[in-house]
Amino acid sequence: MSGAVRTGGLVLVDTNVIIEAHRKGTWSVLSRGYQLETMEECVTETNTGFKLRRKEQDIDAGQLHGTLAADHAVSEREVVELDIKVAGTALDLGEKLLWARALARHSNWLLCGPDKASLRCGVRLGFRERLVSLEEILLTVGYRKGISLYENYTKAWLDKSPSMIVVSQF
Repeated sequence: MSGAVRTGGLVLVDTNVIIEAHRKGTWSVLSRGYQLETMEECVTETNTGFKLRRKEQDIDAGQLHGTLAADHAVSEREVVELDIKVAGTALDLGEKLLWARALARHSNWLLCGPDKASLRCGVRLGFRERLVSLEEILLTVGYRKGISLYENYTKAWLDKSPSMIVVSQF
């Protein structure tokens, strides 16, 4: 669905994408192929629940910061404005801050977040065409090593998701 996927572009990524890319050993390829941005809360979230992951899947926050294009913060006002626009959407804090940042951006961006709440948020805000799967951005940078991702990180899941979700009207 997102015909705008191209290398070198800005992609906002959530916690789950960071963890999955590290799990699959593809983070370095992504960070070289795109300007990746996330929120500090998402970086923090990558280190919660880490005891349930194998040692090779540990994510060093300092190294992660070194691969990101920029660090940004959002104001309380931007978060409140988002809350008003997408009231009732069950975003976790990292996703909420990421979407607030997306709304504050004036440049082109895509958002990669494999969560139904984030998808609902993007659709309600009118940004369906800016949602992209991890699979798509990996394929765009030339990663072809038989990508075996969990379903919600695939283009097929993202493409069928609008029919699986109910987006309430304002």
